[in-house]
Amino acid sequence: MPELLLDGRPLRVADGTSVAAALARSGDGCSRTSVSGQRRAPFCGMGVCQECRVLIDGQRRLACQTLCRDGMQVETD
Repeated sequence: MPELLLDGRPLRVADGTSVAAALARSGDGCSRTSVSGQRRAPFCGMGVCQECRVLIDGQRRLACQTLCRDGMQVETD
């Protein structure tokens, strides 16, 4: 079971869990804040809407297309 850091908090998830699913499982489920200040969450689940953009180990990635791995650092804002 991988353990990642989500906004600095440790989170253990099952093998094969996407980062988007990990977001939904913890906190408010949101992945970012829009330029107008609204919290945004994954919507389509396949990368088309781009609403699940997060920083993963310092690189902007789509949470719905990225599987969690041990030691991963995810930042939502």
